[in-house]
Amino acid sequence: MQRAEFIQQLWLDFIHQHPKIGGLRLWAPNAPAEYLALLTLNHSDHGMDALLPSLEHFGYRIRHRHAMADRGLLVNLLSPPQEGPWFAVAELQTGTLPRHARALLENLVDLAPQSAHRGPNRLCRGRPWPMPDWDSYQTLYQAHPLAAALAINGPRLHHVGYDCQRLGTALEDLHRGMEDAGFAGTADRQHGLFPISPLIQYRFYPGGSHPLPFAEGDEHRVETGGVALVQKSVGADQERAVELLLPHHTRCEIN
Repeated sequence: MQRAEFIQQLWLDFIHQHPKIGGLRLWAPNAPAEYLALLTLNHSDHGMDALLPSLEHFGYRIRHRHAMADRGLLVNLLSPPQEGPWFAVAELQTGTLPRHARALLENLVDLAPQSAHRGPNRLCRGRPWPMPDWDSYQTLYQAHPLAAALAINGPRLHHVGYDCQRLGTALEDLHRGMEDAGFAGTADRQHGLFPISPLIQYRFYPGGSHPLPFAEGDEHRVETGGVALVQKSVGADQERAVELLLPHHTRCEIN
């Protein structure tokens, strides 16, 4: 599999979950994303160390690491070998969860077959373990919304970020277009997957809820993922917007 095919499979899996996002016509269908935000967890074969060989196979390299203790996250920013979207891989640290919620999530993850851990397209195949029951989902959601999202989605693309400057349209104009299309955006820098730096203008648009069948046969509407619009607030420097995305005080040294 080549890098372009991998990104296309990620996108197809994403819009299968979020068809309204796939139907947006505010920018060209082939407009370049600034970054793809992936959510995973540091358990079994799903941690960053296990995923990195596949990402390196496609030419991606870690450029920045960020630690967010209040979110229980480690976030790696990876750049592509040429033009194209960066990856922001958010890894939930299960050790930060309450004991019961941690056991619930890890026991569920351990039900995934070994075949789910193979192949470079492992992030495109959907949830590799069984669907939890609704009560377990609720318990995980109360402990940490991202733990609940992982339980029902598996390691997966959480949201797509677009740089308004690269799209050629100001953020406020795109924001009005998103609202007209039925997306309720928020400028809350804490609302999405990870907190956002003050160097970036930002809007996050949830992709909308959709019904999912849970383990005991009951169906509930849940909301995961969405679209982010970003725009640099600082001068015309050479850094990509994604490199300014996360608060500087969370950055770690790369050895």
